Amino acid sequence: MGKISIGLRGWRFDEDAVFTEDGEFRPMDDIPADQRKRLVRLQALVASPCDGCWLIHGDEDIHKCNESEVVYGEPLGEVVLCADHEPDFLYWFGEAGGSQYKGQQELQDEFHEWFADGGRAPEGYGGVEHVETDPDDIPEPPEPDMEDLNVDIPEEERERIDLRNMEVESGDGGQSADEDDESLDDDLDLGRDYPS
Repeated sequence: MGKISIGLRGWRFDEDAVFTEDGEFRPMDDIPADQRKRLVRLQALVASPCDGCWLIHGDEDIHKCNESEVVYGEPLGEVVLCADHEPDFLYWFGEAGGSQYKGQQELQDEFHEWFADGGRAPEGYGGVEHVETDPDDIPEPPEPDMEDLNVDIPEEERERIDLRNMEVESGDGGQSADEDDESLDDDLDLGRDYPS
């Protein structure tokens, strides 16, 4: 098994550490602590607005913000971005000195400061090409025990997110899946093998 992203691109998980051979999420206690912390944090981030859009529009016009598609950085110091602003982060990280904050909580604050000061990627700066697999294949995650994980999620972000409706990326040459805005069929077979 390989590395995958769940819900948002960026954070990579060892597939066999997160899923059983039957394609179901492992019990939270069986998932390594670092990956467990990221998986729990993803539940708060998956429907959050893009940091770049939020810095432009603010809380007053948060409805103008795009939903995030990618996450970079460490939990609780991460940067979440839409496809339009991902190249800005990649440029900042790779070309404008942002890599010095790799693995540090300051990454979020430093990117926000650069972006708020007008920092942007040059016109035509390329992003990262991602390979996506069928998001309908994601099984229902187990309920996390927040006390054991010591993850502080703000009250307004505490909601159950259905990860089956989010994108999944495979680093093993998975094929692109057609995006489907329709809801899952009632007769969806969650017992099929993951990945397909």
